[in-house]
Amino acid sequence: MGDFGIYAVFGVNGPPQRLLSAEGSCRVLVAVPPSVRQVVLFSSGPWGERICVNAELNDADRYPITIGKLTPYNKCLSWEQWEEETWTDSLTLSVTLEGGNLVKADWSEPELLTVKEYTPKETVAPLAPREVNSKRKRERASEEDSEGNKMTTNGEDENVCPNGTTEKTTPVRKARGQTKGGQKLFSIREDATKMKGPVNAAVEAQGIVGRTPPQSSARTKSRQAKTPTQAAPLVSPSGRWGQTLCPIDAQTAILIGGQGSRMQFCKDPMWKLCTEDMSWFAAETLAEGPTPEARIGHTAVYDPDSRRIFVFGGSKNKKWFNDVHILDTQSWKWTMVEAQGKVPPLAYHSCSMFRGELFVLGGVFPCPNPQPDGCSDLLYIFDPNLSIWYQPIVTGDTPSPRSGHSACVMQERKIYVFGGWDTPVCYNDMYMLDLGLMEFSAVKTTGKAPSPRSWHGSAVLSDTKFLIHGGYNGNNALSDTFIFDIDTNSWTEVTLPQLSVPRAGHAIITMDKANQQRFSGEDEDADMDSGSVRSTLLVFGGGDNEGNFYSDLTTVAVEDLLGAI
Repeated sequence: MGDFGIYAVFGVNGPPQRLLSAEGSCRVLVAVPPSVRQVVLFSSGPWGERICVNAELNDADRYPITIGKLTPYNKCLSWEQWEEETWTDSLTLSVTLEGGNLVKADWSEPELLTVKEYTPKETVAPLAPREVNSKRKRERASEEDSEGNKMTTNGEDENVCPNGTTEKTTPVRKARGQTKGGQKLFSIREDATKMKGPVNAAVEAQGIVGRTPPQSSARTKSRQAKTPTQAAPLVSPSGRWGQTLCPIDAQTAILIGGQGSRMQFCKDPMWKLCTEDMSWFAAETLAEGPTPEARIGHTAVYDPDSRRIFVFGGSKNKKWFNDVHILDTQSWKWTMVEAQGKVPPLAYHSCSMFRGELFVLGGVFPCPNPQPDGCSDLLYIFDPNLSIWYQPIVTGDTPSPRSGHSACVMQERKIYVFGGWDTPVCYNDMYMLDLGLMEFSAVKTTGKAPSPRSWHGSAVLSDTKFLIHGGYNGNNALSDTFIFDIDTNSWTEVTLPQLSVPRAGHAIITMDKANQQRFSGEDEDADMDSGSVRSTLLVFGGGDNEGNFYSDLTTVAVEDLLGAI
C-alpha cells in the first residue's frame, strides 16, 4: 500500500481500480461505462518527485467536458453527471502523470482500456433477478396460453416494465426543450436559487457575450453530430464572476479562476490576454507545476521585482483556502508555498503588494455549522522571502469586519479601503492605512459618494485618483462609476457609455501603453509623468445577479475618464 498509484472509482458502488502505478506507463485512457454517473480519481502513496497528474473527462469526440489536476496538495477529484451539462454515455477518462522518474514514459496515444461494470452482490432493490423472473414468468405464461391453458393475470410481475425499477434510481434529466432560469449569485450565506426576469436592456444594447444560453439551444448543439472542426478549443474565456485579472507587463495580463453558469466553476480557469490586439490564449497548459485548484473570491497580485504572481485564498463550494500559489512568469512554473505562521482561510478579501510583501485585509472565513460565516477585520502580511505570515501592530481607527471591499495602493505609501459587506449590511465608508506609521484612519469625504456596495471593481488611474465601478448593494448589481481624489478627499461621479452595464464580481485593471507608443516611433524623451493619458482601463466579466455571466472585455481610455471629471 506504500507504493504510489493513481486510482479511479466508477460509480457509487464501484471498487477502486488502479490506473497508473510507480513503475508503469505515465498515460492511460479509460472508457467510462455508460451506466456510470460518478467518477472519482485519487492518488495513494508518496508522490516523491512527481509534480502532478492531469485528468480529462472527454466526450465521444475526445473533446474535454471537464478537466482537473491531482497534486501532492490536492489528491482527489470527483465528477458527477448533474454537474456537467454535456455528460454523455460515451465518456473517456484521460490521465497523464508529470514529473518523477518516468523510465517508461511514452507520449504516443495510449490504448483505450475498458472497465468492467461492477454489480454489487446485494442491493436494496435487486434489479437483475426481478427482471429475469418476470421474463421467465411471461415466457411460461405464453407457452401455457399457446397450449390452451389459462394465463395468469392477477400477478404483478407480469405487468412490470423490465426497466421500471432502474428508471426510479436513475438521475432525472430535463427534456431537451426545457429551459432553466438564472440563479442569484451574490449571497454568501443565503440560498442562491431564486430566479428573476430577463436580461437588462442595457446588456442587450452592449452585445455582451458569455451569458447562459437557453437550454434548448445549448442542448440541441450538444446533441448534434460533432466533427473535429466543431470541437475546436475556446478562443476566449467563458462567462464568469469572481475571477482575477493580473497585469504582468505593458502588453500582457493573466486571468485566473472564476465561477460561471449554474454556479459551476470554470473549466477554462487560466487565460493570457495580449493587449496589442486584445486576443486571448488559453494558458493553463502552458505553465508547469501544481496549478491552484478551481476557486472564486481569491486574489492575485503581481510583484514586478521578482516577476511573480501570488495567488491567495478563495473558496470552492464548501471548501475554503488559505494556500499561497506562486506563478513565475519567466519560467512559467507554479509552486505552492509551505508557509510558516498562521492565516485563516479567507475569501473575498483584499490583497495589496507593498515592497514585496502581501497585505491581506478582511474577507470571509468559515464558521462551524450552524453559525453563519464570519467576516474578518484583521490585517495579515505575507513575506515571500521568508515564506512566513505575520500580523503587524496596527493602530488608529480600523475598519469594521467586511468582505467584498476594495483596496488601492496610492503613492507607494497609503492603502485606501472602500466599501464591502458584512451581512446584512453594505458599506460605503473609506479608510486609509498609512504604510509608514501602520495607522488606520477614517477618511472624511466630500462630493457625491458611491452608494453602499460590495464586489465592485477598483483601479488606480493616476498618482492621486482611483476609480470605483459597479458592485452589488444587497439586491441588485450596479453600473455607476466614481473617481476619488486623494488630494481633496472628494468623490466625482462620471458617466461613460462603455461602463453602463450593471455588473459585480468583475475584474478591473489599468494597462500602461507607454512602451507600445515608443515602439511605434514616438519620441523617447516624451514626458512619462503623464502616464494616465497613455493608460487604458480594462473591465472583464462579472455577473448581473440575474443569472447572466459576462465574458466581454471593455476598454476605456484613462484620459477619457479623467476628462469626464
